[in-house]
Amino acid sequence: MTAATSEETLRIELEAAAFRRLVAHLRERSDVQNIDLMNLAGFCRNCLSRWYREAAAERGVSLSDPQAREIVYGMPYKEWQAKYQKPASPAQQAALAKSHPGH
Repeated sequence: MTAATSEETLRIELEAAAFRRLVAHLRERSDVQNIDLMNLAGFCRNCLSRWYREAAAERGVSLSDPQAREIVYGMPYKEWQAKYQKPASPAQQAALAKSHPGH
């Protein structure tokens, strides 16, 4: 293995570890609503699961949206919604409309 290959492998391992930590953090912070994530960071758990599905597809792995969401949420999306999702307030909806028109 060359030094460049070793460095690339290490980079991939570190990125994977950071991704796993982000997913674990989002699972622990079920109090943080997706709309809040969208308003503050421009992405949410659904975006993350879509990126995961798209990365899988680029590598020839077929994942459905529900499968990818379960990887990120740690449970079926409908179950997470029932347990943790709250209705968005008018202020949250207005902020989303302003920051992400047409979303």
